[in-house]
Amino acid sequence: MLTGIHFLLTYKCAFECDHCFVFGSPFAEGTFTLAQVRDVLEQARQIGTVKTIYFEGGEAFLFYPLMLESIRQARALGFKSGIVTNAYFATTEEDAALWLQPLAELGIADLSISDDAFHFDEQDNAAKRARRAAQKLGLPVGSICIEQPTVAANVARKKGEPVVGGGVMFRGRAVEKLIADLPRVAWDEFTECPHEELEKPGRVHVDAYGNVHLCQGLCLGNAWQTPLASLVKKYRADAHPIVAPLLRGGPAELVRAFDLPHEDAYVDACHLCYRARQALLDRFPQYLAPRQVYGME
Repeated sequence: MLTGIHFLLTYKCAFECDHCFVFGSPFAEGTFTLAQVRDVLEQARQIGTVKTIYFEGGEAFLFYPLMLESIRQARALGFKSGIVTNAYFATTEEDAALWLQPLAELGIADLSISDDAFHFDEQDNAAKRARRAAQKLGLPVGSICIEQPTVAANVARKKGEPVVGGGVMFRGRAVEKLIADLPRVAWDEFTECPHEELEKPGRVHVDAYGNVHLCQGLCLGNAWQTPLASLVKKYRADAHPIVAPLLRGGPAELVRAFDLPHEDAYVDACHLCYRARQALLDRFPQYLAPRQVYGME
């Protein structure tokens, strides 16, 4: 049952992190208009089961007035709202409070702040300053910390489990930047999707191009072509050309189903799935979009 919709409010970001699975950067394109936000919120209301709306990116705070008004409208429709940010704006704790005070007044349900070595080097960084300011304002705040990939030594694993820890999802820019010299597992061991609820998704991401993502770059359709409520109602996982083989046997089955070229081994299931979907971009453009999350544009 779909209970959450996450707006990829923009693909633009203040950073260009090596682990980013949507290729966010200061040069990325794709940002919602307020009219598009209203349309998706109305569709979310019509679905009837959606409870929570998140705003993320990219970096949602880069379009601060749009973000605030979007939250206001989401709250007016009865949705709980959350934000994911890297807090680039928190030059001081006092300045962070200026940015965050309106969110406290709006009563957001969650503020998640990225605080890791991919974003910041210094010990007292913008994320920590924003977190302290948020706590003083009474905002519900938490940290997202993704570590550099590490090799898990002397740890028993089940068939198909990766041998790399740290929390990085090996899709998007992480595949281009972080896989060198990491241990790999035989490709045919990846027989399930370990992260997403593809059969009955609990949440989807919607971007400014209208793509409705089950997983970043794996879409159930386009909300600008077919209303979101209709897409959700008509979605059948077993009829989706990419999802169906993933449910039958994970990324390995996706490779088999389309007889795709492949390497002998991959870092994890996401790595294999991402490469398989890259190979299918031209064949299924309506389901594998936008191309920029595959580093293609």
